[in-house]
Amino acid sequence: MRSTNALGSPTPRREGREKVTGAARYAAEHTPPGCAYAWPVPATVARGHVTAVDATAAAALPGVIGVLTPFDAPRLGPSDDPTLQLLQDTRVPHRGWYVALVVADSLEAARGAASRVRVDYASEPHDVVLGVDHPDAYTPQEANGGHPAHREQGDPDSALSAAAVRVDCAYAVAPLHNHPMEPHAATAVWDSDGHHLTVHDSSQGAGAVRAALVSLFELAEDEVTVVSEHVGGGFGSKGTPRPHVVLAAMAARHYDRPVKLSLPRAHLPATVGHRAPTLHRIRLGADADGTLTALTHEITTHTSRVREFVEQAAVPARVMYAVPDVRTTHRAVALDVPTPSWMRAPGEAPGMYALESAMDELADALGMDPIELRVRNEPPTEPDSGRPFSSRHLVECLREGAERFGWAGRRTPLREGPYLVGTGVAAATYPVLIAPSTARAHARPDGGYLVEINATDIGTGARTVLAQVAADALRVPVDSVSVAIGHTGLPAASLAGGSSGAGSWGWAVHDACAALGARLERHHGPLPAEGLSASADTTQSAKQKSPYARHAFGAHFAEVRVDTVTGEVRVGRLLGVFAAGHILNPRTARSQFKGAMIMGIGMALTEHSTVDAAFGDFVESDLAAYHVPVHADVPDIEAHWIDEHDKHLNPMGSKGIGEIGIVGTAAALGNAFAHATGHRLRELPLTPDRVLTALHAGT
Repeated sequence: MRSTNALGSPTPRREGREKVTGAARYAAEHTPPGCAYAWPVPATVARGHVTAVDATAAAALPGVIGVLTPFDAPRLGPSDDPTLQLLQDTRVPHRGWYVALVVADSLEAARGAASRVRVDYASEPHDVVLGVDHPDAYTPQEANGGHPAHREQGDPDSALSAAAVRVDCAYAVAPLHNHPMEPHAATAVWDSDGHHLTVHDSSQGAGAVRAALVSLFELAEDEVTVVSEHVGGGFGSKGTPRPHVVLAAMAARHYDRPVKLSLPRAHLPATVGHRAPTLHRIRLGADADGTLTALTHEITTHTSRVREFVEQAAVPARVMYAVPDVRTTHRAVALDVPTPSWMRAPGEAPGMYALESAMDELADALGMDPIELRVRNEPPTEPDSGRPFSSRHLVECLREGAERFGWAGRRTPLREGPYLVGTGVAAATYPVLIAPSTARAHARPDGGYLVEINATDIGTGARTVLAQVAADALRVPVDSVSVAIGHTGLPAASLAGGSSGAGSWGWAVHDACAALGARLERHHGPLPAEGLSASADTTQSAKQKSPYARHAFGAHFAEVRVDTVTGEVRVGRLLGVFAAGHILNPRTARSQFKGAMIMGIGMALTEHSTVDAAFGDFVESDLAAYHVPVHADVPDIEAHWIDEHDKHLNPMGSKGIGEIGIVGTAAALGNAFAHATGHRLRELPLTPDRVLTALHAGT
């Protein structure tokens, strides 16, 4: 064996050729013989009950197999997620809740029949409007991720009153939608005796889907197989099982034939989670030299009446800066809306937009450079817990980014004809999350190696990085390692979420390969025909509480051009510098950083959703109305990093990178807009109507 330096090399994506040639098969591209197609019927009232369903016209269409309704659908077993209790009763908790399911021989027949299903409702008054003064606002016990909803140190109110300089700012982030390129889809097949279910699902975790199906259909674990081999993005929306997979399995069992269900994109906002709107109030107090003395961050968000989900947007303020007197709190309002869920960097993305915007406003009030303000308030330990950081190179990211961006030459904003040009900066952070996983490594007699783990590649290059981890541990060329993932028949692993994949799965793969390497060293002579194997389980290691606060950090720099005639805000330059442990693959890492930064452009400039008070639904339900950034919106983005050597993480020394790129991007762009125009817009996105209103107000 020999060292190959597999980790840290820009290895090309293993499945790239399969994807660009169409050989990679996604969930909806599996079509068993006799496959039927399903199309769900969403509720058209915002709250109430179904009183009757008339499927006569739908059933009369050629090719229609049947229509399931709350009155005749098969009964499901228990679930800890009430959003999966589909067609089990007549209640309608929000518009878009599924109230029927059509199954037909073709997709066209199913869709056509669904439009003919007539549903009668007993409608009830609804409430979908979020406000900081909502009478039903409450403080939950926890926010998402198990974070305490409320934390307080010292006396921030007194400290604010005594501060030499204060800012008191309100910010708002609209509802946002994940909209992965591949809509949520599943193909479900029961065996001939109805005791084994096989599902191809578009999911970020096949294991979590299997666990849900086992409970809902009252099966043993070995009676359910879930395959998620190729997944076309998720951004959190595929992190938990969604209605499509349950309905496909239900229909397949009921009609005794395979069933495929691919959700229409217009259904996604009401069906697969969304980033809840967040209303922020941040107050900062500082001495005249910029030393922070007080901080309060209060957020109000909505949740549904079906299941509580509270975006942890005030949590980043507990990590970022050295402040003696701090209060961070979350308030939620249960409304008649779809259940919010994870969306790339839940908590950090909206929370850091507000915090980093407020820091910029404080820098203006102090007459201080915004980078120097952040550097001055660099904490020696994690402010909330007091634990030492395993590594924290935020200052280095700010300094290197400033040099690369030319920050030292920043002067007053420029005017170029009708354009106002300005620059902005913001910091970023994201926690290091590790989850237990298992893996198996196998040495073949032909000299090749196979690594097996039920990880999920949602487009991030997980297959490639895991092969690199294995090759590094075995000290063999990376091309000699094959990787099997995305199948519940493989060793159990955590889902793809929280930027935890490479760290969690890589740890298990490393340990399995290290054990295999030790076994191979003890073996003499040729390998047996079946080869040699070794397994690893990181449950004990991953569950040990670290004495260190483990986070990735970064700095974003942006230049914007504001058109004073049209109100358009264009990104001229965007730079990110990150400190995220050891970068395992520069090629895939740069892609992850840039992709997240582009998502941050959308958050800042184009993406938003509106809950219509009368209609009770999201108005922007497709990509024609919900504007994601396209090529014309995206400049030549630069992403760089500081390669940290942090021994307190995992055997690879890596931190998650999938989400930190979106954290801070929106704030940097908003700060650049304020620099360019002299106007601070505190509600995202910075759309032309808001921009022109602000510009005209200043004339």
